[in-house]
Amino acid sequence: MITANAGIPPGSALEAAFASIPRERFLPPGPWKVYAPRAGYIETPSDDPASLYQDVVVSLGTDGPLNNGQPTLHAVSIAALGIEKGNRIVHVGAGSGYYTALLAELTGENGSVEAYEVEPSLAQQAARNLAEYRQVAVHHRSGSEAPLPECDVIYVSAGATEPLSVWLDALRPKGRLLFPLTPAEGVGAMLLVTRRLDGRFDARFVVQAMFVPCAGARDEATAQKLTEAFRGFGWTQVKSLHRGDLPREDSWFSAPGWSLSTRAHDAP
Repeated sequence: MITANAGIPPGSALEAAFASIPRERFLPPGPWKVYAPRAGYIETPSDDPASLYQDVVVSLGTDGPLNNGQPTLHAVSIAALGIEKGNRIVHVGAGSGYYTALLAELTGENGSVEAYEVEPSLAQQAARNLAEYRQVAVHHRSGSEAPLPECDVIYVSAGATEPLSVWLDALRPKGRLLFPLTPAEGVGAMLLVTRRLDGRFDARFVVQAMFVPCAGARDEATAQKLTEAFRGFGWTQVKSLHRGDLPREDSWFSAPGWSLSTRAHDAP
């Protein structure tokens, strides 16, 4: 149901990954608190795991508003990364490890997943929950700080206000970074950045999204500027990422050290 709602054809590797991983194993004991946009968190009627196989955001039971995110959002996002067997993956904001497990299933035993979680109790839970995956290593520290390993895929599950240099520099040629570019107010979107063979970066937005803030990856002035930028529809036309401070006439958004352009790198 989740992958079908995300527009993913039947029989995909992602569908098999969702079907093989018990979501309840990565959550506190039920009943669970699920998020309803108009009412806030509401409790499921019972501890029947069937409640978790709806398209719901589930509280991880921490003091802060940390959640196991919406499955269709993650399905669309992970599908856009085009993960292949044997890929080396970095997951920033692993939480309790559920979506890390999906990434591990997709890359397989010959690949690897380096998972970063800054919240201590969640990092401990993730390490326990993912112990059976030999290709996964959980790190209790921020994934927005160096060093990060050279990799094929970086998947960020917390809202940032820029494509950090530490993420871009870690990408191998043809490597993909997907992260939520989120404003101070309102809805942002998942930005997919692909490192070209010539070292430049293609970029496009995949789907609108809201996430909790990513520690070490937010600038308040940039967040306020993004609030205004996302109020229009120009974000849907983004085609490339540029590093450096040079203003561009065709920029959708620019901030110190980077910009997003509506012109592709190969455009005349």
